[in-house]
Parts: sequence; structure tokens; C-alpha cells
Amino acid sequence: MEVFVSRAARRSLSRTSLAHVAGAALVAPLALTGTAHAGTASAASAYTVTALKFTVGAGSRSCTVDADLYRPAGADARHPAPAVLATNGFGGSKSDGSTDAIGRAFAARGYVGLVYSGLGFGKSGCLITLDDPAVDGRAATGLIDFLAGTRAADDGTRADFVTKDGKGDPRVGMIGGSYGGAIQLATASVDRRVDALVPLITWNDLAYALAPDNTATGKGVSSDTPGVFKWQWTNGFYLLGEGQTITAPGLDPSRFGSLTCLHFATQACDTIRLLNSGRYPADKAAAMLAYARSVSPVSYLGKVKAPTLLVQGQTDSLFNLNEATATYRTLTSQGTTTKMIWQSWGHSGGQVPGELDLGEGNLETSYVGQRVLAWFDRYLGHHKNTDTGPEFAYYRDWTSGYGTAAAVPALSQKIYLSGDGKLVDNRSKVARGSRQYTNRLVPTSHSESSLAGLIGLPDPEPYDTKGTYLGWTSAPLTSAVDVVGAPKATLKVVSPRTERVQNSGDAADKLVLFAKVYDVAPDGSRTLVNRLVSPVRVADVTRSFTVQLPGIVHQYAVGHRLEFVIAASDSAYVGNRGIKPVTVVSAPDDTGVLELPVVAGRVN
Repeated sequence: MEVFVSRAARRSLSRTSLAHVAGAALVAPLALTGTAHAGTASAASAYTVTALKFTVGAGSRSCTVDADLYRPAGADARHPAPAVLATNGFGGSKSDGSTDAIGRAFAARGYVGLVYSGLGFGKSGCLITLDDPAVDGRAATGLIDFLAGTRAADDGTRADFVTKDGKGDPRVGMIGGSYGGAIQLATASVDRRVDALVPLITWNDLAYALAPDNTATGKGVSSDTPGVFKWQWTNGFYLLGEGQTITAPGLDPSRFGSLTCLHFATQACDTIRLLNSGRYPADKAAAMLAYARSVSPVSYLGKVKAPTLLVQGQTDSLFNLNEATATYRTLTSQGTTTKMIWQSWGHSGGQVPGELDLGEGNLETSYVGQRVLAWFDRYLGHHKNTDTGPEFAYYRDWTSGYGTAAAVPALSQKIYLSGDGKLVDNRSKVARGSRQYTNRLVPTSHSESSLAGLIGLPDPEPYDTKGTYLGWTSAPLTSAVDVVGAPKATLKVVSPRTERVQNSGDAADKLVLFAKVYDVAPDGSRTLVNRLVSPVRVADVTRSFTVQLPGIVHQYAVGHRLEFVIAASDSAYVGNRGIKPVTVVSAPDDTGVLELPVVAGRVN
């Protein structure tokens, strides 16, 4: 199996605890600022940190969980404190810099912290099951039992100092990023005792995240068609999972002979293998989609009732803003208390000064940190009237601050793809014409990362090779245009070679293309906003189709132009099987349309 982690991926994996960050678990008392009253910090408190082991049920097996208990000074049976439960990102452990920092930060504010290594990571046993609620979620319920005082750690330690909402029901919230974000939703779906969630930069549907199809034909981000294999990120995950020590507890000895997927559950391993094969026969593809979704929030959000503050990163080519938006809309539609923040950074970087950094512990001074503290104060503390902020907030790099809204902005302006390569604001301006591009057997467009990053060479800026893409460009803007949300395109293409093979029964024979929107400066330089693209596996090239582009927050300045691009390939994804020329025909009565969620200005 080919494995690859780009330089950008490695850099962002480290930042978000997906990769193991150097740091020792604290096992002795440590003094730090904090308070016996949850929610604020003072210079007169301390906490102790104790390493614990738990043997918990996880599906059909029992697993050993390695954890650290952070107990604030003064917390006892007479003076209990609410608890915060957290675990690592993919490939990490409880000792990661930003994972153990969660325990330290909240213990310093008077919360009981329980931070643990997820199943299959660090010194916790069992195989990696991708945050399966029936396995990882059930394992977390054993830790909640400990916080409730109804069970002891393996060494006999009991927690009789956690606030209770009732017999066997501790007051407990969860926080964490990426893999440590999805586990919160998985846990809340099987254990109603969880009182508050703060999932950061996590997924809605792994089938979409690892093999996205943005034809907007399914539920939320999900599609009925197997998508375009995101080979760099997926194999990066495989490498991180297999990078765990082979002496980790709970491994299946029967795997040692093959030396592949030593750390993954069988179905997770089979999914990765099928994606790498590049072939998606109908029966195997259906099974792959079913498994990926069964371990994804999209399948179990109906059971999540805990108040949820979703935080997603704008610079994130792994789990983009559309994933959080789908989760947000599902939760709010079913009556679950939910708010959402789009921050600057995600798996692909984007950290800016002043933004939340759990490793630095800047909860009080960052906008997102303040929102998190208010969320826990409201749902874990005794301050039921705490203002938890607006329904929706988003980071604006052009003001270095946050904008707010009552909901994610809707699509508000249509612009049209003219046959002469222009984007026009009125259908009557569309010129009749047709243009063609074709793919090559190697990638000819580049967006988020490349092989160069792995060997230490500079990662080039995004580019498209002439003849392998089509672009439509607007006139220079006469006023700044602010876009907040996910653009959508309606397209129809002509591809006779695809028509001849697209009904073969193998989804890999369908046409693959990539849609994206550039910001073109007056000097002609092009910027692909957050280096995001929209992979599409077209179900039927004889019919029009819609493309849901990744959500963005961006201001197109006066004098700049928008360029909408359809490309044949992308270096971060597997592309077309064979050469498949594509023609796009435009006419005033039948042309492609790009819709934008514009909150200020207008594309002229």
C-alpha cells in the first residue's frame, strides 16, 4: 500500500494533534493558576495529575484505556466540580501537547479533567475503529461511569468529587479536535449523560472526507456516488495509524503475518484498501460507503442531544466547512442546542495571531476560547444565564476579527458561464460558444499539497496546465465582494468517451473533474482561496448536475476578478481512468450557473 504525508499535511497534523506531539504525561502534582470555582483563573490554585488505567467494554471486546486524571485543589465530596473529558487527535495520545493541555487548562479553572489515549493509540489497547460509537463511544461510557463514581479505575481509584446531575450521572462536557472531535458526537449518541460538546475541526461523513463527491445528490455532504479518492490525506492517516508501536496492547496477533493494517479494524482496513485500488465495483463501493458512514456522525446525529458548539477551520482541505455545516443543520433541525464558529485554522494551517491555541492555553484571550469557556460555564457550571454568543460566527482575515449572523448565509447572487470565457451577471449577456479541455494520464493541476513537500522541496502555488482546464472570469469588481458560505455551480458537459463506459458498473469509469474559484488580482496573479477544490464524480454526463463547492470566507477586493475553473485533475486526488475530453457549450438559454453566498457587494 502506498503511503504519503505531504509537508503541509505533516505541519498541520502536528498543529492539531493528529500526529504525535512530543510531551511527557504529568504524573506528579503540578501548581498552575486556576480556581476551585470552574470558569475563571486566579493565582491561588493548584491541581494534581494522576495516571490511571481502565478496563472498559468496547463493542464485543474489553480494552485497556490509558488516562490522566486532573483534580483541582479543593475538589472533594463536599465541594465537587464538573468534569471535562478529552482525547487525542488521530495518531496521537494523551501526552500530546494540545491534548494534555486541555486537562491542564481546565483543571486550572476548577474543572476535573480526564484526558485519555483513544483506542489503538498511545498505551490504550484494541484496534483503531475510526470513532465507531459501538466501540470507541462505548469505551468512553466506562470513563463517564468513573466520573459518576459508580466504578473505579483498575488500581481502585474512585472519583467522588465530580458534580452530579443525579445518581450515576456526572456533570461532564467534552472537547477536542479532529479525531478527538468526532468521539464526542459518538459518545453522546450512546450516552445521554454528556452535558456539553465542543467538537473542533472534525468530520460529518468519512466517505465524503476521504473520497468526496460534491454533486450534492445526497444527505448533507453525503453523495450516493463513491467519490474521488483523496489519496494523500487517506494514506497519511494510514501511515499515522500504522506508526503506532507493534507492542501496543490489544493488537490482533493474526495480523502479524501480512504486516499490513496491524492497528486497524478489518472493515477500516478494507475501506482503505478499496480506495487505494482505484476500482469501485457497485457491490464493493456500496459496502465501503455503508461502513464509512456507519462510523460517522451523519449516521447517528439523531441520537445526539447534548448542547454542541461546533468549531470548524476555514483553512482545511481534510474536513472542510461543509462538514460542520451539515452537522449544524442536522442538529438544529432536530432541536439540539447548537451554535457554530468558523475559525481561521484547520488541518491545512491558517493559524493567525490571537486565534485559539490549546497548546498555549489562550482561552481567555482568544475569541473562540472565550466562547468555549462561556459554553461550559452555561452547561456545566451554575451560571444558566451565561451568554454563549451568536448562532454563527466566522473569521474575516480582512478585518482580523469575527463577523456574526443568525444563520449561515444563503446563496444570493447568480452569475453565468458565457461561451467566450466570461462570468456575467445577467443571462442575456451570455455569448454562444463552446470550449474543450482534456485530461492527461498524470495530474496537471495542483491545489493543496504535493510530493515535493515530503522530500523537503518547496510546495508550489496552485496551478492549472493549459489545455487541461477551462476558466470563466468576471469583469474587474467595482466594489468589494464578501463571500461567506459555500458557492454552488450547475453544469452540463459533453464527453462522448465517458458516455461509452460510464454504465460499466464500476464507478471509476465515470467522469472526474475538479471545480474551484480563484481570486485574480489586477496584476494577473491568482489565489485559490484556502487552496480548496471541489472533486466531482459525475453520475451521468448526459444530464446537468450541481457542484457544491467548499465553504469559504473571503473578500474579493475592488479591481479583482473572480475566476471559476473546471480542471481535469488534481495532484492530491486520483483522477480519470483513461483520456476523457470534455466540452462545455454555452448559450443564452442554456448555460452553466455559479451561485454565491454574497453578504456585501455584488459581482458586476
